[in-house]
Formats: sequence, structure tokens, C-alpha cells
Amino acid sequence: MQTSKKRIEVVAAIITDHNRIFATQRGYGEFKDGWEFPGGKMEAGETPEQALAREIREELDTEIAVGDLFETVEYDYPAFHLTMHCFWCTVKSGNLVLKEHEAARWLPREDLDSVDWLPADRDLIEKLKNL
Repeated sequence: MQTSKKRIEVVAAIITDHNRIFATQRGYGEFKDGWEFPGGKMEAGETPEQALAREIREELDTEIAVGDLFETVEYDYPAFHLTMHCFWCTVKSGNLVLKEHEAARWLPREDLDSVDWLPADRDLIEKLKNL
């Protein structure tokens, strides 16, 4: 008998500055030390864009402009199914202060492979490199 996995839906910010993309390293949880795009879970009543602006404000003390949806990633981890809505974003104000992450880097598009991305992010990285 097949049991359905827990489903988690999140939003992620692909924060850009010219040819560079902002990457963060998880400082907690099962995937600690893995690299990801910052973001988090949506709360009841929020649009994905509202959730993303709130998450970045909470995690990085920064106001962002949320742009177009780049991709929705569907990924099966062993314990859950992830749906991740990834939006193009730019910094409106703030200095990207790390409140929950271990580290962060601005990566030129050609250097996106220089960090160890979480599994759900890897296909996205290939698409971003080929833009």
C-alpha cells in the first residue's frame, strides 16, 4: 500500500545583481550546510509574492522587489515532496544580513557550481547557467 508523502510548498528568491546571484548556506535542520536560494513557507492567506517578501525581510533584514516567476520546482526528497516557487528578485533596501544562514555569497552565473546546492536546487542551477 502506498502512503502519500508530506507535501511542503515554499517560495524562493533568486536575488540578482547584474550577472550575480545571491546564494545562502543553511545553518540549521536536516540539510544544514547545503546551499539554497533564500525563502520559506507561505502562511495562510499570503500570495507567493507576499510570502517571499516577508521571508526575506525576516531572514535577511532586506526589502526586495519580487519579479516574475522563473520556475516552479517539484522535487521528491525521501521524507517529503517539495513544491518550490522561484521568483526573480532584486534588493530594494537593506544589506542582506544573515539571521538564519551560516554563510552567503554573490555568485557570478558561471560560478554557480562552486557551492554544494541542495538537491531540489540543482536543476534550477543548470537552467540559470544556460540563460
